[in-house]
Amino acid sequence: MPAPLIVPIDEIPTREVMGVEKVREMIPQRHEMRQLDGILLFDADKGIAIGYKDITENDFWVRGHIPGRPLMPGVLMCEAAAQLCSFYFRMSCPEVGDKFLGFGGMDKVRFRGTVEPGERFITLVREVTLERRLKIFDAQGIAHGKLVFDARISGIEV
Repeated sequence: MPAPLIVPIDEIPTREVMGVEKVREMIPQRHEMRQLDGILLFDADKGIAIGYKDITENDFWVRGHIPGRPLMPGVLMCEAAAQLCSFYFRMSCPEVGDKFLGFGGMDKVRFRGTVEPGERFITLVREVTLERRLKIFDAQGIAHGKLVFDARISGIEV
């Protein structure tokens, strides 16, 4: 049984509050590896961020990941969530300068649905702890109005 949603689906904002330019400023991933197109919510007081990626026929994995029925690879769902965690860290801790979160680990990972080209993959993260060395977040992914992914992500300042 999955945990309750970090933000109920009907309360997820649809309007972008920060675009790809801000994403590029805050995370180091570029080109095909950037898995965030924009930010729908950043709330440091509640410890929550919501980002999205619009999945297109042009994404690098479409041609080879299940030809005839391309599905967003689970590892990229995880990567999108990790990038949102790093975005949250940089926004919450401006004193870190150019540092970012390196992937430290994942626990309780579950894939509960698919994401296909033409869909918006929405990622939600909630800060569990931002201790000195270890940062921990709960993460969830939403597509077509349903939970498709959830995990606990650990990151280390790099």
